[in-house]
Amino acid sequence: MSAEAILEQNQRAAVLAIGTANPANCVLQDEFPDWYFRVTRSEHDPKLKAKMKRICEKSGIRKRHFHHTEEMIGSHPELLDRALPSLSARLRITADALPELAAAAAEKAIAEWGRPATDITHLIFSTNSSGGVPGPDVRLAALLGLRPTMQRTALYLHGCSAGAAAFPVAKDLAENDDRARVLVVCAEAIVIGFGAPDEANPNGVVVNSLFGDGAGAVVIGAGPVAAVERPIFHMVSSSQATLPGTEPAVWVRLGESGLGYIVSAELPALVRGSIEKCLVDGVAPLGLAAGARGGWNSLFWAMHPGGRAILDSYEAALGLEPGKLAASRHVLGEYGNMLGATIIFVLDEVRRRRQGGDVGGDVDCEWGVMLALGPGLTVETMVLHAAGSRDEK
Repeated sequence: MSAEAILEQNQRAAVLAIGTANPANCVLQDEFPDWYFRVTRSEHDPKLKAKMKRICEKSGIRKRHFHHTEEMIGSHPELLDRALPSLSARLRITADALPELAAAAAEKAIAEWGRPATDITHLIFSTNSSGGVPGPDVRLAALLGLRPTMQRTALYLHGCSAGAAAFPVAKDLAENDDRARVLVVCAEAIVIGFGAPDEANPNGVVVNSLFGDGAGAVVIGAGPVAAVERPIFHMVSSSQATLPGTEPAVWVRLGESGLGYIVSAELPALVRGSIEKCLVDGVAPLGLAAGARGGWNSLFWAMHPGGRAILDSYEAALGLEPGKLAASRHVLGEYGNMLGATIIFVLDEVRRRRQGGDVGGDVDCEWGVMLALGPGLTVETMVLHAAGSRDEK
């Protein structure tokens, strides 16, 4: 069955609005090593500082935003001393920070959507920066003025795929009831894992060189109300694949010192060796695999920018033309890797480029793929169809 027939067969869920937000505190990437080693009181370790400078120079990142400031770190010595338990303090900080940041993004999405917040029927909140119940979603609902009867779902610790993992849940809810309007929000505050450099854990220097804070929100629904709701992307199909034997490559775990990350240096090679098969399995039933409709370059791409090397691996594995990942590279440059929230920033940038007709906007590509990698190694994909494309007219 063709992709067009599948699109027409049922009333598909669609992204109806997008909003993003970042904390006000911003640090330029070329100034970050000096800032980081000063606030962590680690100037005595020039070797690790030199390593961080090299990573920052090659990262493709221009700036990042953080909820934590130099003053905040100075008032919480337990965040820097690995001998002191700090998880409770970190969770208290994020419990205050996440709802406010999430609300800023959600308010933008709801305003663009054009309907009252009380028309939201479901809230899906996803994060790596919290672990409590009730969680930040309860405070977020209150800040937004959502109805008490609105249904809440919380997703925790999905790593960089935290945002993408919420989309299939929202799609199922929306397509089960065309009156449902699902607000998906992903917010991240990396103070949950921030710490001083440690020679015994060089991976920490890598993580602190790449991650930033942000929140993204989308409104998702099926059967858009004419003259009120304007679909941006139709959500055609979703798939998930876990690569066998890759559990040690990427993991995220809460411990007494906060959130710990491991990102293996082998990850780019794993991506190059496996990503095409994952995509073929996910999109072949729609007739969109390589070799059909002009191959992978006939699609637009909203790929989570885990890092510059990951994006390079996507390009190499799929034979993508220069500029096909321009939206992902732009988001990486302006914000760094914001874990799960990043994919919503990328989706917004893809939308902006398509609407503006920018070079690299893929304005002639009707079909696209949203993709994110998570711990496991788990590959989350969603096939998208741009609203208003030729086969809808």
